[in-house]
Amino acid sequence: MTEKRIREILNGVAAGKTSASAAFDALKDLPFEDLGFAKIDSHRTMRRGVPEVVFGESKSVEQIAAIGARVVKSGTNLIITRLAADKARALKRKLSRVKYFPEARIATVIVEPAKPRGHGDIMVISAGTSDMPVAEEAAICAELFGNRVTRLYDVGVAGLHRLTANLESIKRASVLIVVAGMEGALPSVVAGLLDKPVVAVPTSVGYGTAFGGIAALLGMLNTCSSGVTVVNIDNGFGAALAATLINRVGVNHDE
Repeated sequence: MTEKRIREILNGVAAGKTSASAAFDALKDLPFEDLGFAKIDSHRTMRRGVPEVVFGESKSVEQIAAIGARVVKSGTNLIITRLAADKARALKRKLSRVKYFPEARIATVIVEPAKPRGHGDIMVISAGTSDMPVAEEAAICAELFGNRVTRLYDVGVAGLHRLTANLESIKRASVLIVVAGMEGALPSVVAGLLDKPVVAVPTSVGYGTAFGGIAALLGMLNTCSSGVTVVNIDNGFGAALAATLINRVGVNHDE
């Protein structure tokens, strides 16, 4: 349940338009709703400014549909990550208004579009085209969390001139999410050139000794460009949330 919806209920009681009993029924499932197989955190939007995000990879379509129906009924936007295309097709038959982003493997039901907040744009940068699924997860989640997002893809260190040719647009961003596989060098380069927060995302892209993203993760953790924030392998969602919170520091909640 969103803060806006709770205020509407309380204002209704104050104005005599809603009974105390009806208000109690609407609010009784706070701060979470127990479905037996899942406990929906309906207060997360109020606490953190973003809704609870459903990780779809290991859940059945029936579980996702049940969770989704309750989330939407509470007036909260539904965001599902790591949802395969076949599950998305099945989910659309069970839950109306589902929109699917195949490259990012994200599904949504938007009850109320998030208003843009924050100091400026979040830019998502990817080292290679193969990193785009993770980059798109980060970009779309950041947009759904109420950020203005720009994208700059396939500018890795194998051809550094592709990055430097875009420095002016990169400098205009408030926060940078930098996504890279292989040896994971790009976040170090970006952070060394700019005075902006950098959130680094290692991907599982790479040959044998990339070890499914471990080489990129260790490279980013060991960067000599100080102050880089590193999230887990392929965790575009986590990067989007970190960048969102950074972008909102000091911003009035009502802006």
